[in-house]
Amino acid sequence: MNTEILGVILQWVALVVLCYPLGRYIAKVYRGERTWLDFMAPLERGIYKVCGIREDEEMDWKQFLKALLMVNLFWFFWGMLLLVFQGYLPMNPDGNPGQTPDLAFNTCISFMVNCNLQHYSGESGLTYFTQLFVIMLFQFITAATGMAALGGVFKAMASKSTHTIGNFWNLLMKSSTRILLPLALVVGFILIIEGTPMGFDGKMKLTTLEGQEQLVSQGPAAAIIPIKQLGTNGGGYYGVNSSHPLENPTYLTNMVECWSILILPMAMVFALGFYLKRKKLAYSIFGVMLFAYLVSVGINTYYETKGNPMISAMGIDQQAGAMEGKETRLGPAATALWSCTTTVTSNGSVNGMHDSTMPLSGMMEMLNMQINTWFGGVGVGFMNYYAFLIIAVFISGLMVGRTPEFLGKKVEAREMKIATIVALAHPFVILIGTAVACYYWVYNPAFVEAEGGWLNNPGFHGFSEMLYEYTSASANNGSGFEGLGDNTYFWNFTTGLALIISRYLPIVGQVAIAGLLAQKKYIPESAGTLKTDTATFAVMTFSVIFIVAALSFFPALTLGPIAEYFSIY
Repeated sequence: MNTEILGVILQWVALVVLCYPLGRYIAKVYRGERTWLDFMAPLERGIYKVCGIREDEEMDWKQFLKALLMVNLFWFFWGMLLLVFQGYLPMNPDGNPGQTPDLAFNTCISFMVNCNLQHYSGESGLTYFTQLFVIMLFQFITAATGMAALGGVFKAMASKSTHTIGNFWNLLMKSSTRILLPLALVVGFILIIEGTPMGFDGKMKLTTLEGQEQLVSQGPAAAIIPIKQLGTNGGGYYGVNSSHPLENPTYLTNMVECWSILILPMAMVFALGFYLKRKKLAYSIFGVMLFAYLVSVGINTYYETKGNPMISAMGIDQQAGAMEGKETRLGPAATALWSCTTTVTSNGSVNGMHDSTMPLSGMMEMLNMQINTWFGGVGVGFMNYYAFLIIAVFISGLMVGRTPEFLGKKVEAREMKIATIVALAHPFVILIGTAVACYYWVYNPAFVEAEGGWLNNPGFHGFSEMLYEYTSASANNGSGFEGLGDNTYFWNFTTGLALIISRYLPIVGQVAIAGLLAQKKYIPESAGTLKTDTATFAVMTFSVIFIVAALSFFPALTLGPIAEYFSIY
């Protein structure tokens, strides 16, 4: 147990220490300054030429969003086509069939919005071809899309007055070639050395300890796992994700993968400080996010290492912690850290079953996604925080009797309306979706039964399973309480709709806010200017986030994990 706790501390230190220089490097990339990866420029120019793109052409926020949405729409149709017909495509040694249209829709949308809400098992639901040319491709594209959007927001925030926010295609390309690809190569080599498969052979036959034969899938796992973690997509190459011994073979790979999930979201906060030349602002934002993250890590680690009192009452030793749903080679502390890391981001990969975590651990996992601003996905994490920054600035300005200003720009009614819609859309989608599912469960049991019954766990935990599914979809996370039977028409389409709304509405809204503010006249700072890089304002922002985001879900959490907690303790 002490070794596990030490591993948790070591990973946390590695994240905090390395995210600062990486943030400086990212800021240089987006500002167009010289970096050691400038040798990628000829490749980038070649791609621009083939695609007919003028990478130096500035875009306003509407043109920027048009390019972003159009490229995502194109890749959606690409993914749908390949997933439905994958049974007829090459690189399918195991003979896996194509996906049904409803499942292909959910899968395609899920990975298109940087989520991994998998209603299939990776070994049987995909082929090597679609793993590479749909899943891995999307994991680069969607991560780079979020980073490019944030790059545009950076430029808008840094400019005193401008009608343009950069070139989407240029930011998309550099995010892929200068940031994501180099990091993925490093992580990939570590995984290969540690035993993660990288090849195109079919299933291998193994003899188990019981003397039985078992077929185990292989394939290009080591190529896909690094970018799924770094890009905060998290889709499992194998059905059980990173709890699989080939996807996550050793404690070292566990530490490297867990580090990979959070390093870029952390670094993007410091990139903001370097890009804007406002490091104090970055420090305050980072402090708020880190505090919330560590609180959740502390709670989950405590409950998962303490054990399950219901099992203790049966006379079973709980010194190893709550081991249900955990890998013995990893332990409960490593799973607790991963469960928080994957839910404060939009990653969603797991190294243990969240459905089996203790009630308050499950609550923290859901709450991290429901708040959806503590680091978050690559790029879009800070953008979610940005909406609450605008709200906090507006409220603070009213409290002190000053016109609300942020970075020298007046925050007016139009920006507040957009920020409010973005902030409230998230709980709306989650709570309405859960309410509809509960209605069908109670009042239309024949429909539920026709779809396989949905829930393996009735009562408080069953409600938590449905709440978790919509929370995960709306946060573009993808993890799940897998006691829910979700490969049905109802869950595929309703969660698919939640994925679309929750991905693109915030991006459109936040880029629009940044573009609108960028067009306004710059107001120099004075004695009456509200300081946004102080501890006081950081506390104010945290309070706004907690009141608007967290307390919106308190009644629902009371019906689920909190009620389950009191039924156990």
